[in-house]
This record gives sequence, C-alpha cells and structure tokens, in this order.
Amino acid sequence: MSIEASGEGPEVSEAGTSIELFTGGGGLALAMHDAGFRHLLAVEIEKRACATLRLNVARDYDPELADPEGLADKWPLIEGDIHDERFGRWKDRVDVVAGGVPCQPWSLGGAHKGYDDKRNLWPELFRTIRETRPRAVIAENVKGLLRPSFKPYYDYILRELAAPFEKRIDGEDWCDHDKRLIKALGSRCADPTERYDVKYMLVNAADYGVPQTRWRVFVVAFRKDLGLADWDFPQPTHSEAALLRDQESGRYWERHGVPPKKVEVQPDLIEAEGLKPWRTLRDAIRGNPDMPELGPLPEPLEPLEDKLEHPDWIHHFGWPGAREYAGHTPNLLDRPAKTVKAGVHGVPGGETVLKRDDGTIRYMTVREVARVMTFPDNWELAGPRGEQMRQLGNAVPVLLGRVMADSVRDAVNSVEASSKE
Repeated sequence: MSIEASGEGPEVSEAGTSIELFTGGGGLALAMHDAGFRHLLAVEIEKRACATLRLNVARDYDPELADPEGLADKWPLIEGDIHDERFGRWKDRVDVVAGGVPCQPWSLGGAHKGYDDKRNLWPELFRTIRETRPRAVIAENVKGLLRPSFKPYYDYILRELAAPFEKRIDGEDWCDHDKRLIKALGSRCADPTERYDVKYMLVNAADYGVPQTRWRVFVVAFRKDLGLADWDFPQPTHSEAALLRDQESGRYWERHGVPPKKVEVQPDLIEAEGLKPWRTLRDAIRGNPDMPELGPLPEPLEPLEDKLEHPDWIHHFGWPGAREYAGHTPNLLDRPAKTVKAGVHGVPGGETVLKRDDGTIRYMTVREVARVMTFPDNWELAGPRGEQMRQLGNAVPVLLGRVMADSVRDAVNSVEASSKE
C-alpha cells in the first residue's frame, strides 16, 4: 500500500518526527503518520503485529541505514523487547514519543496486578523520554488505569512523566520514589527541558467520530520549555443526542434507505449545538455521506463454513457459529459498535456479533471490525482470523489517534511559529 495514501482526508505535509513504542498492529502509529509525523523508529515485540506492519508500512531497522527522509519512506521497525533497546541515537531529534502502553496490568479483564505486573511498561516509556528528550509524549491506555485501587500508582505515573529525569533508583520502592518526585516537582530551579506539563483525559471514541463505544485514557505531555501548560484536549465532535435526534427526525433512516425504527428520546434530552451524530455500525459497514472514502461492504460470502475470501475485499469472509444468549448480545446496526476486544470469536459479550435487519445474527468479518477501528480498507492484517482480531482489539482507533495527533502537532507547531515572528 502507499503510505502517503493510508489515512483519511487530504495528504498532509511533514510536521515533525516521532518514535513509536508498543506499536502493535499500527493504529496510533498510522494516525501519527497521517498527521504528518515521520517515524524514525517503531518498536513492537509481538510477531504477528510486526508482520502486519511489514505488510503495510515497515521495514526491519538497520542501524547502518540513514533515518527515513520523508513520509513516503518505510518505518524502521525493531521486533523485540523494549527493555533491550536503546534510543540515544535520536537524542534531541524526536518531536513526539507515542504509544499505547500495554493494558494487561490495568485491564478490567486482566489479573489487576498493576505496578506488580511484569508487563507494566510505563518505566520503559520514561526511559525512552530520558534518552531522547522529545518535545511531546502521547500515551494511551484502558480506563482500568483510573480504578480507585490503582489511583495512588496512577498519580505516581503522572508525576514520573512530569519529572522523568528524577530516575528511580535500583531497588527503590515506588512509594519512596514518589516522595522524591513530589519534592523535586516542588522545586523552582529545575531545568525546563527535563520537566513536562502533563494532562490526562478519559475519552469515548464515539464522541470523536469512531463508530464504536470505546473508553480510553489519553495522557499527553509537553516539555515545559515549550510553554504549553494551557493546552487542553480536543473537544468532542459527535454525540449520542445528535444521533437520537437524527433518527427521530427520520433523516438517519432516509440516508440509509431503510424503514424507520421507533427511537425513544427523553423529553429533557440536551443536545450540544454543532455536534454531529454518533456514527453507527451501519454507517461503518453500509456507508455514510460523512465518510465518503468508505463505500458499502457487501454481505460476506456463504456458505460460511467455506471461509471464502471475498474477491473484492480483503479480510471479508463469513465465520460460522454466532450465538446470542444472556450476557452475549449482538451489536445493533443503528448504534455504535461495542468495544472491540483483543479476543477471538466467542468472546463473552458478543463484541464481534451483529444482528441483521431481519433479526438473524452472524459474526462480523475482520474487515468490518477493522472499519469499526477506522483502519483504511487496504490495511492488511497478518495471521489467522483470531490473531487479526486480537491486533484490532489491542489497537488505538486510527481516527481517535488522529484527533489527538493533530492537536499535539498544532500545539507544537504554534510554538515554532511564534518563535519565528
């Protein structure tokens, strides 16, 4: 595929450089690229995810080769454990370090070990910051990070990001390190290039145009010498209220050419002015004038047992065995999809099952799930179906990542523009 044409909207010019950590199947990295960031490096440990990146946009990193010179160049990829990598080569040459920090230690579906979990990779993010001194950082994680039982450690994470050069000493308990951080952050004589202004926000992807209800925490930090302490997260662009009004008026049903369905709208429903309707699963797979780059997907080929790939679409074939029962209800076409999870078919909750207009159910295809995650239709996923679904469930929706990447890019660029005046 052409890297230049990988995302939504018009092509953009280069806006800066980035290093992508915990890259996975490429959701946030693709969003960063489409926002104009030239990737100097991507790091990922999972074999299948690396294969996906190579299929689309990446090449194996070679220290003897020069860094990419433009957005059309392949992303240098290290397949390996981040603990083993060093980033000093790019010191003071990186505008943004970005990554979806692995969620297993914090996920509601995990073992809830948090900071005691060996998969807690926040310390590796902080080490990368120390070695590269980026101007900004974007990190994404599950909402479980905000669970009350983890709040003390979450506050510690934010303080460590604010002062990443106050390195934790070997053998030092995190609580003792936190006390040192609090003291250091109270000092007014610190080097501003070693301090960061940090903000976080819990967001619902549906509020930003993603056809999926997906709550995630974004943490964004700007190096303090940039003077961006007043930066704030982008405001939502879509709302549930606007969707309900759109359906109540009949416009939604007319747009899709389907018989109207009764919609319960509370009399006291408050609709924020100027927001667009939430995008629905029907919008994602049947097409939406607001998303002209996405044409309607045909029904997957049958018989499902043959698992035949559709001749015109990649990763678009049926899968047998969909069921509906208590606690395992399907996605509804006229609502945003449920949160895509990193599991194979049959995951409790029905996240990859949809109900057709005639009331029958079927599993969603990988292509349909990729659309719910707002990946472009030419994005290839490596591995068998289960591995493809896992990559999608672990990813950042490309459109949501793009919203955050655009905002960070504009903030950093505004500093450059001011310095030239």
